[in-house]
Amino acid sequence: MESKAGAVESKPSVSVDYAWLIALSIIFGMSFILTSVGVRDIPPISLAAGRVFLALFMLYPLMRLNGQTMPPLGPIWIALLASGLFGNALPFALISWGQVSVQAGLTAIFMAVMPLATILLAHIFTHDEKLDRWKFLGVMFGLLGVVVLMGWSALNSLGDDLLRQTAILAAAVCYAINAIITRKLTRLPRWSTMTALMFAASVWLVPVSLWVDSPWQITPTLDSILALIALAVGPTAIATVMILRIIDRQGASFLSQINFLVPIVGMVFGVLMLNERFPANAYAALVIILLGIGLSRMSGRRG
Repeated sequence: MESKAGAVESKPSVSVDYAWLIALSIIFGMSFILTSVGVRDIPPISLAAGRVFLALFMLYPLMRLNGQTMPPLGPIWIALLASGLFGNALPFALISWGQVSVQAGLTAIFMAVMPLATILLAHIFTHDEKLDRWKFLGVMFGLLGVVVLMGWSALNSLGDDLLRQTAILAAAVCYAINAIITRKLTRLPRWSTMTALMFAASVWLVPVSLWVDSPWQITPTLDSILALIALAVGPTAIATVMILRIIDRQGASFLSQINFLVPIVGMVFGVLMLNERFPANAYAALVIILLGIGLSRMSGRRG
């Protein structure tokens, strides 16, 4: 009886977690708009450094109010620094640099490679997230859905600027690596972990910002400052809370499905906030993506 109870606890009901996943995709969808506003006056690396540095100063007092402290020096900081590098510093810099010449549609397709990379890494480095045909089919359908959403024409520029396109693909792999690393951090106190992650990301990004951008010479507008603050609160601090919770409950492969949902969310925001038209192919893409997510949930239920 105890073993059954333990099994139920180890695989919590997914209905609430899908609600969290959708909420997280909405936050990430908003980050595209906020970033486009922020980079008008703030260089990409300084924008990335600013959002994690501000998030650090927001989270630290909350950590102390919850009676927690930063993790003590030791091996855990290897994982924290690695997560700060692969979850924030590298992908922020690679995507910002890559999108100088890579269109948004192709970027979304490249980022949709992240779930495939995640399930492959999870198969190698974890004992409870092994690859099977249902996960693989789910990822393939999800990737197809993103291609349909963005339009096959988005693939026309494939290979035009190989170096920058490779940078965006590398960013997708960075996020996949971070999803695996974060599994090791879910056992730490939540507020302590979040604050330490922002500190680790700041260690990587702030010195580069100081060296490359000379941020004391930047004169941002009020819109860019507000965008930076919003990025620090939502897609950085709050999103970190949600990522840790989702990975703790459902694993890295489950979280990786967000890269299929974010393009849909981004298009919805375009309709609601920019009066863009919802294209007909978006409905087909949504059905394909949802089918892919459904197939991935068949994992473990059948042989």
